[in-house]
Amino acid sequence: MNNHIFGRSTKGEMPVAAKGDGCYLIDSDGRRYLDGSGGAAVSCLGHSNAAVRAALHAQIDHLAFAHTGFFTSEPAETLADRLIENAPEGIDRVYLVSGGSEAVEAAIKLARQYFLEIGQPGRHRVIARRQSYHGNTLGALAAGGNAWRRTQFAPLLADTTHISPCYEYRDRRDDETQEAYGLRVANELETEILRLGPETVMAFMAEPVVGATAGAVPAVPGYLKRIREICDRYGVLLILDEVMCGMGRTGHLFACQEDGVAPDMITIAKGLGAGYQPIGALLTSRGIFDAIATGTGFFQHGHTYMGHAMAASAANAVLGEILDGGLLGRVRAQGDKLDAALRAEFGQHAHIGDIRGRGLFRGVELVADRETKETFDPKRCIAARIKKEAFAAGLICYPMSGTIDGQQGDHVLLAPPFIIEDAQIDELVGKLSTAVERAIAP
Repeated sequence: MNNHIFGRSTKGEMPVAAKGDGCYLIDSDGRRYLDGSGGAAVSCLGHSNAAVRAALHAQIDHLAFAHTGFFTSEPAETLADRLIENAPEGIDRVYLVSGGSEAVEAAIKLARQYFLEIGQPGRHRVIARRQSYHGNTLGALAAGGNAWRRTQFAPLLADTTHISPCYEYRDRRDDETQEAYGLRVANELETEILRLGPETVMAFMAEPVVGATAGAVPAVPGYLKRIREICDRYGVLLILDEVMCGMGRTGHLFACQEDGVAPDMITIAKGLGAGYQPIGALLTSRGIFDAIATGTGFFQHGHTYMGHAMAASAANAVLGEILDGGLLGRVRAQGDKLDAALRAEFGQHAHIGDIRGRGLFRGVELVADRETKETFDPKRCIAARIKKEAFAAGLICYPMSGTIDGQQGDHVLLAPPFIIEDAQIDELVGKLSTAVERAIAP
């Protein structure tokens, strides 16, 4: 095959994906792969959902695209209404884009314009957390705290500061309760706001359940509520990034609902389109929208394909499957089964330090020594080896290195389709176990 694709890597050749069948992808040679990570937590409905495919077929016969500088569309309006109907309290408007990085860029720019509109032009700083990931465009990359992803682009990135993550397995002291630990690390936000000067800080950004960088790390009880209190005290906007953990992935349509917290903005993508179309969205509070509406009346931002009718039509169908098809309850039930299966297989494993997550969003952290939590030597490339061995066994999963600081630590992220069956959970865990054993072998 002549290959002119500039892919993610210039090394090696990948198989050609030819067909989707439920939880499986099939290559051009007919080999089947269980999609244990939904790609990157994208394919929440699997790869052959009839309702979404039918919606796209129907939409293309009416309208594919109309630029939002001139028109709105029925699919976009319907999608916005459905999202707000199910959103946390106070969220009132939807800004449709084409992916997660775009949603985060829009959130950062809207936060800045909001403070200009209300007469606080000194607020321009974003605070986020170490070992976070918010996207690969420059603004989103600056907000993220993933050292490995940031390093070579550092001269191009805005000056964002980072506080500790909420990473219980590594950072909670033996003498601390979960709640005490959560308060301690949340209070770092207040310390950082005061260090920078409250009049300069516009937003704090965090993932309710950290995804790719750390491997399905949920906030401990009380952490996000304390974060909300601190943001309110100093007039700082709370932006929750649910690009990976949202849209039902944790068993709630919005992950922050489990924490009882309503942010000022939420970014979503991935599961919103379930891979059938590229789509993302920024959801924002009525107060932020009203500041623009009663001020300049114009958000100085935009993308050509925002509000795309085909993408919105797919997302409407996806939401229908999730909300009307009882999939949120299924995510919780199958998530419990996946957690139980992982603990049965790896709970006493000498090189598995932690099993964590919510719903069908699970992480397994690998260690060289279970008692001391010592990591494997990064030169062993454990995560890369697991990915290779799993793929050879017919399993797609999402291993990453640099879990702790961008250099040390390895984990595997699992985010299978919401339709995963019990037998497929067993297949996933069995193939992952084989991959882990082969990867850690001397």
